[in-house]
Amino acid sequence: MNDQLVRIGIFYDGNFFSVVSDYYAYHHERSARISISGLHEYVRSRVAHEEHVDPRFCQVVDVHYFRGRFTAAEVEAAGKLLADRKFDDVLVREGVTTHYLPMGYSGTEKGIDVWFALEAYELAIYKRFDVCVLVAGDSDYVPLARKLNTLGARVMVLGWDFEYSDHHGRVRTTKTSQTLLDEVTYPVLLSTTIEDKTQKDAVKGLFLPRLEPREQQEHPGHSSPTIPSLPTARQSGRIQNLVEREAENKRFGWITPAEGSPNIWFGERDLEDAAFTSVVVGAVVTYEMGSNWEGPCAKRVRMETNG
Repeated sequence: MNDQLVRIGIFYDGNFFSVVSDYYAYHHERSARISISGLHEYVRSRVAHEEHVDPRFCQVVDVHYFRGRFTAAEVEAAGKLLADRKFDDVLVREGVTTHYLPMGYSGTEKGIDVWFALEAYELAIYKRFDVCVLVAGDSDYVPLARKLNTLGARVMVLGWDFEYSDHHGRVRTTKTSQTLLDEVTYPVLLSTTIEDKTQKDAVKGLFLPRLEPREQQEHPGHSSPTIPSLPTARQSGRIQNLVEREAENKRFGWITPAEGSPNIWFGERDLEDAAFTSVVVGAVVTYEMGSNWEGPCAKRVRMETNG
């Protein structure tokens, strides 16, 4: 058995990881989030197996996390500031270096995958990782995998394939690019491993303790009695906050639903009968439930009164 130290660098596509963690927390029977520390231990064990090395000689020496990010004011208005801050604490505790770019209009990420690829390639050159682990599923990372191969680094991809129905009954699908899996040395489809009953010991540390029912009900992406089952049912609420980014020509805000569920995001284009400049905080509106990558959002927003 080889006794030479194997240096591991891990790179997270933050949006991909968030979708995966939410799936196991709110749409899977495990009802638990993925543990960052547990995932790193799994990586060490899996790399040791693939490299035929004692796990003691496999060390995670660098970890980086990339994601688009809303401003603190926007996250607070959405009622998610504490959860956002707690996850930052987890990343700091686990020694993860974070890389954030401002979130684009309507929850879109711009440039984060390019930054991910450039940073991973540069660090692989200077830190000479033996194994680069990509927690990612997009085919956009195929060129990165190919470039890492030219450096002599072995590339591992941690991917997931799953499908579920959201609280509106719509089917949501997440898949890892087959092209990406074909380009790397160690393709690992963890969704399959997790469901394999013979791998129970291998994945037992991957998850945090199960969420309590109350925590599940409070999550805006989880089915609960406060969220209508039909996407066309109109709801009412009040404008809670408005944001204008003049430099980017972007306008959006949040609505506090009348029934007390978490604040819901809407964009300027979602207003049906009013200009954004005429909307005021506290105005009563009705809307239909919609969804974007971040979760539930308001569509077809109509002004009712400013009272």
